Amino acid sequence: MTPKTSTRPNHPVSVTEARLIVAASETDANLLYATRFFAPDPFIFFIHDRRDYVVVSDLEIDRARQQARVHSVLSLSGYEQKLRKSGSRDPDTAAVLTRIFKDKGIRSVQVPENFPLGLAAQLQESALRIRPCSGPFFPQRELKTSEEINEIRRVQRTAEAGVEAALQALRECRIGRDGTLTWNGTKLTAEHLKHRIGLAALEQDCVASHTIVACGGQGVDPHQEGHGLLKANQPIIIDVFPRSQVSGYWGDITRTLVKGRASERLKIQFQAVLKAQQLALKTIRPGVTGCQVHQKVIDWFKNCGFTSGHLRGRMQGFFHGTGHGVGLEIHEAPRLSAKGGAPLRPGQVVTVEPGLYYSGVGGVRIEDLVVITQTGFRNLTHLPKFLEIE
Repeated sequence: MTPKTSTRPNHPVSVTEARLIVAASETDANLLYATRFFAPDPFIFFIHDRRDYVVVSDLEIDRARQQARVHSVLSLSGYEQKLRKSGSRDPDTAAVLTRIFKDKGIRSVQVPENFPLGLAAQLQESALRIRPCSGPFFPQRELKTSEEINEIRRVQRTAEAGVEAALQALRECRIGRDGTLTWNGTKLTAEHLKHRIGLAALEQDCVASHTIVACGGQGVDPHQEGHGLLKANQPIIIDVFPRSQVSGYWGDITRTLVKGRASERLKIQFQAVLKAQQLALKTIRPGVTGCQVHQKVIDWFKNCGFTSGHLRGRMQGFFHGTGHGVGLEIHEAPRLSAKGGAPLRPGQVVTVEPGLYYSGVGGVRIEDLVVITQTGFRNLTHLPKFLEIE
């Protein structure tokens, strides 16, 4: 994605204080947000006097000049040469930063909470003041632009395509006498479905890592990825969260399916989760807090008689948040949970994913991805919700 307008916040930075990130943008959402430049190795980014800069190696400098959404691209090797001429034998990142900041008169920098501790200590030894940022480094990341929402919608289509690929295999497979599923002449496994989901994602320039295909008792643990043979008449939780390799944005969807016939208890559990999601969605609008949405789900399950907590030696019932923000991270602010005290705002993108998990029955989770609007929400997920597959 290449937005027509910059989505970076406008930070009022003084002459004597800057903001600094040193990381790899492939794994650091703040850096990717600031530069829109994918790089696998750490590089320097800083803001000073309302201008932003990256300092990159010769390997990346030409690509950065073309792709990085910053005011200036500086040469790492150029600064290293200057330092060698000044007597430094093997200048490191701290030495380069010290030289740059000295040239620009920077004596204090604000850094994100995950800034490298060793580098911070080195910079402090050069009399530079390091001030960790308390809270989000770029608070505006929560409020997605129309370009960002369109990109998240595109990745969500990829997530749905992954589930559809799994659905197709489940529709085509046969149920054996022993309850196992046979597809294309072989026993169908969680690994088979994950492979199909992964291929569907790759076709759209996305990667679906750690996809969940958890059957039966495996699904009682919400983050159990699942493995082994898939069985008929048991719930299969399929949770797909691909990331775009072009833009870095994520999608997220979960469906619970049964090949064959679900038990009556499981049908009741599924309908309770579906109704819980509907109640949560009806509650979502600007000004409502994430914890209020979450409490609606808790109250519904409690009124339906679904007990939650530590039961028979393990966590059962509903014991996770109702949802989380999605953007350049798969889990980011805001939260639809007991800790989600901030009011929801237009432009935030969140999952809505209540679930119920019980030993002897299995797990049920249904997840959609929505964007908060001025009057409520818009669902970015279109895949139908049903339990049984013939």
